[in-house]
Amino acid sequence: MHVHILGVCGTFMGSLARLAKALGHQVSGSDANVYPPMSTQLEEAGIALCEGYAADNLMPRPDLVIIGNALSRGNPEVEAVLNAKLPYVSGPQWLAEQVLPGRRVVAVAGTHGKTTTASLLTWILEAAGQAPGFLIGGVPRNLGVSSRLGEPGAPFVVEADEYDTAFFDKRSKFVHYRPDIAVLGNLEFDHADIFPDLAAIERQFHHLVRTVPGQGQLVVAAGEPALERVLAQGCWSPVVRFGASDDASWQWRLESADGRRFAVRHGERVAHVDWALSGRHNVANAVAALAAASACGVALEAGAAALARFESPRRRQEVRGEVGGIQVIDDFAHHPTAIAATLEGLAAATDAGRLLAVIEPRSNTMRLGSMRERLPDSVAAADRVWWYRPPEVEWSLEALAAACPVPATVSDEMPALVAAIVAEARPGDRIVVMSNGAFGGIHEKLLAALEARHGG
Repeated sequence: MHVHILGVCGTFMGSLARLAKALGHQVSGSDANVYPPMSTQLEEAGIALCEGYAADNLMPRPDLVIIGNALSRGNPEVEAVLNAKLPYVSGPQWLAEQVLPGRRVVAVAGTHGKTTTASLLTWILEAAGQAPGFLIGGVPRNLGVSSRLGEPGAPFVVEADEYDTAFFDKRSKFVHYRPDIAVLGNLEFDHADIFPDLAAIERQFHHLVRTVPGQGQLVVAAGEPALERVLAQGCWSPVVRFGASDDASWQWRLESADGRRFAVRHGERVAHVDWALSGRHNVANAVAALAAASACGVALEAGAAALARFESPRRRQEVRGEVGGIQVIDDFAHHPTAIAATLEGLAAATDAGRLLAVIEPRSNTMRLGSMRERLPDSVAAADRVWWYRPPEVEWSLEALAAACPVPATVSDEMPALVAAIVAEARPGDRIVVMSNGAFGGIHEKLLAALEARHGG
């Protein structure tokens, strides 16, 4: 079967394309922006890519079109699909119908940390010899790819997004997956372009809870009021909670301020973790993964040992390079809570040098300005911040910069931004770039400019 995917370079759709290829289909795809690491993954898998959307991309005529949720009516390729009456389906529905049947599905949901937690869980299962299948919205470096079918009968880990499914299906993606185990890591307001308020998102999470069998399990963060409200709407599955509080059945305690050493207690069993990631948020992600792995039969001690060999997924505190003692770090953070957690974790990791933050408020929620009042405090752990103005932002980034508790600047031009950062940086500094997009290839531009100024 020839499967053509619209929005193929998105993290979810690109991962889906790999699964379709592994199932033996001929796979092609289109996207407005074709860039690494996803484009590299797809090309290596033998998936033909078309840059831009056009009716001609549908020639020769595919047997099925999978349409990503970033596509809407008016898109020329979507219109061509409808006019030609080609069979089409959403990505989540295709996954649910073609990949998940017969699998023990573990869905990882939450406003923040889904990619990291799903990667952690998959790696723990892999290290335990279970050869899991997975679909993750990023590239776990331990595994090298963002999706895999896995062995028959092995668990299948899926990053479970609450965003809507497609222009023709406005349910949240995760209601399609019908997991045996669901991880609910946290919940707060996001996706202001589709949800009017937090209560609307809580309702979608309740719909996910409704799909978990009575013989399944919910792994839920302790002390999260929104998640407690979700469960109060109805819950029919066993619940285990994880957190730092005494009432959590999976309890963690920091053994270093930066979170690189911590202890986990479950019942009478205690394990100690010494690993490469930093930040309390990553400790919480790790303990959620340990709890879910336990439900799949992995002992706490084995899971903790696997964490010591875990490498963060690409674009999650990923060091892209170092020149003259100056590091360039890439991170996907694009929500005030995630920005703050990333910066606090990095700041706690070392006292050497300064932490220079470069942030593109690019997500739909950020462009709408729904979170702008929270953004100034989110950068308090940095020593200096640059805000880059993406297109279609109508609120004042200058007012945002003026309200920041650390020196802050707004930039509209990439060359000027790179020049300003490089002029400021000195040996020992870490430059952390935060965006949920490609950010104009700024990482490579920074490294090249640093090499010109500080290289030997």
